[in-house]
Amino acid sequence: MYSMNNVGRDTIAMVLAGGKGERLSPLTLRRAKPSVAFGGKYKIIDFVLSNLFNSGIKKVYILTQYRAFSLNKHIRESWGKWTGLGEFYVAISPETSSESEEWFKGTADAILQYLRFVESSDADYVAIFGGDHIYKMDVTQMINYHRMNRADITIAALEVAAEEASRLGVFSVDEEFRVSGFTEKPKVPERIPGRETCFASMGNYIFPTKKLIEVLQEGKKLHADLDFGKHVIPMMLASGDRVFAYNFNDNVIPGMKTEERGYWRDVGTIDSYYEANMDLVNVSPQLNLYNYKWPILTNQGNLPPAKTVFDNDDRRGQNIDSYVCAGCITSGSTVRRSILGPLCKINSYSLVEESILFENVTVGRHVKIKKAIIDKNVVVKDGSTIGYDLEADRGKGYTVTESGIVVVPRLDK
Repeated sequence: MYSMNNVGRDTIAMVLAGGKGERLSPLTLRRAKPSVAFGGKYKIIDFVLSNLFNSGIKKVYILTQYRAFSLNKHIRESWGKWTGLGEFYVAISPETSSESEEWFKGTADAILQYLRFVESSDADYVAIFGGDHIYKMDVTQMINYHRMNRADITIAALEVAAEEASRLGVFSVDEEFRVSGFTEKPKVPERIPGRETCFASMGNYIFPTKKLIEVLQEGKKLHADLDFGKHVIPMMLASGDRVFAYNFNDNVIPGMKTEERGYWRDVGTIDSYYEANMDLVNVSPQLNLYNYKWPILTNQGNLPPAKTVFDNDDRRGQNIDSYVCAGCITSGSTVRRSILGPLCKINSYSLVEESILFENVTVGRHVKIKKAIIDKNVVVKDGSTIGYDLEADRGKGYTVTESGIVVVPRLDK
């Protein structure tokens, strides 16, 4: 079922999960971006951890920082339970009593602070992955590519259209995909030789263990805010190291359908987060969560099945084209093209459309909700309307995006 091989056993992973996610506010006011719910029952971080687990990489350090309590709790109660002898998924936070949010000054600085874990391992390779993207990937294929090229660093790359590339960090590569340059948000992005597309960085890296230790110790002398994109990659290019781009489009997982190839979402803004969730309720979603050969794992909880209640003409419980998680009750109401997190209750004569409800949301009677994201534990009072009058929604203190998505935040502290 999984890609269990020597590559996975010879690799440790460091997952960067300290993201503040300011553009996802107010969803990130009380939680880190990797801890935000996705697809009802999952957390964003479950995707990278599932990729590593399914790839046979069982030694994983998760570097948390900003508002890490809920993320650490999730990892401890789910991923921490699935580890066996000599295998671990452990969350580690900066060892400081400071309340500052400047613990990790850059992505490479975060690894540097915990270099002792790398130095004490017997791993040949270190996979450094971000914790806040939605995708499926067999990491062993990237490691094998890295070994084949005898690379000093291999960087996962998205093949994107030139107009999209100008918003991203773009590589210059030769015909062998060896990297010769890296530019952030170029006005005229460089094409892949022989193609009209460009390579953009996914922020995922494979290093030989010895090389990683060497470049981080060298970089520490030059930059206090050591960062892979800003400092480490340019430094390695300048010293003539073998830097290669790995084309994510070449990655194939068991059970993958053609339309899934290359699926990757940043979900860094409210609009992109909303759109990626809404992708799931399509008849044939590009991201298939029903592929049991490459499951996305999470804390299942001990909850009863979802159910609908009442079947009268004026009061019928129904979920249409929707994701409905365990413990939900749709009671004499209609849910259409929406995602209901665990333990939601939608009371009679209400309508929820094109919306995302987090865990334990209660919707009262005679409520109408459209194109909204409702945070955890929110109670929507009887007779409320959300998403129909955006100015009124703003007046209630809700966040409203330019595209008209309404975010109703948690009120609990």
